[in-house]
Amino acid sequence: MSKRPRTLDAFFAPPPAKKRHIQTTTTGGDVETTERKATPGAGTKQQPLSNHPTYPFAIPHLPPDITDSLNSTPATEPQILNNQPDLDLLYYRPYIPQPTAKQFFHFLRRELPFYRVKYTINRGGALDTPVTTPRFTTVFGLDETARFDIHGQPVSGSKATHYACRPRPIPQCLDHLRALTEQTTHCKFNVALVNYYASGADSIAYHSDSEHFLGPEPAIASFTLGTSRDFLLKHVPTPVNHISETRAPMRLPLKSGEMVLMRGRTQSCWLHSVPKRKGGEAETGRMNITFRQALVRGGTENYYRYNVGEGEVYKWDEGRREMVIYRGN
Repeated sequence: MSKRPRTLDAFFAPPPAKKRHIQTTTTGGDVETTERKATPGAGTKQQPLSNHPTYPFAIPHLPPDITDSLNSTPATEPQILNNQPDLDLLYYRPYIPQPTAKQFFHFLRRELPFYRVKYTINRGGALDTPVTTPRFTTVFGLDETARFDIHGQPVSGSKATHYACRPRPIPQCLDHLRALTEQTTHCKFNVALVNYYASGADSIAYHSDSEHFLGPEPAIASFTLGTSRDFLLKHVPTPVNHISETRAPMRLPLKSGEMVLMRGRTQSCWLHSVPKRKGGEAETGRMNITFRQALVRGGTENYYRYNVGEGEVYKWDEGRREMVIYRGN
């Protein structure tokens, strides 16, 4: 039986693409997945992914160009801000070069899972008040009392340990920056908390990160990516030092790529906030990445309760240019 003759179009057409193959290995607590895609006329392309049973979807590793640029950070020496009572800041302007910061912002916004956490608080009355966090949040990491085993489960010593939340490892795309920040600051971090301010209406009120689970003088590294937003600081009123509550706050107009390291007595004596901003570039979105060290179980449970919660997962939709509820692939 003779073969069917091939047409000219069929002769020049590329061979059909092969199905992708998934190879999974476990490193530490992070299940690393490599997605191999066959491209016509080219070799096999590998896309490493961070995965874990608690992730709603796999998170890609950083592209090589972002990784290479981050490896050369910090871009500048820090400015020391300690000219006010109890203030101890290092201000990098910038830490990440602006072109890389722009790429990093778009990558993380597109690839990370986010949450709009709802919870209740009691303001001293008989009824609980419902609160919706006025920004998108997400968190990864585990406190010093435990670690992730090779199966990705939290263990203390050699025994499984149980949390009121579901802790998850820091994905490579954030863990790489965490490791570099540790080298720069000589501080240790085990939690990565990310805030996404979708518009100028998103904000965070005055507060301090002075919880007992961070220790007496915690160091917190805070990165800004995306649009610039004001970062306000004001001293906690202290009659002894005659510091008035009406004193104008200190303002840092944080730009993309900049980092502030808050340390010493800053958290116990100062409050900080990101106020609302109307219109302008604030509508294009700002991301804030903070690294911190939780010392005990209560830190892990607090961060996951208020930054992941039990609600719906959101993911950036490039077509709609907004965060949408994630429904799966």
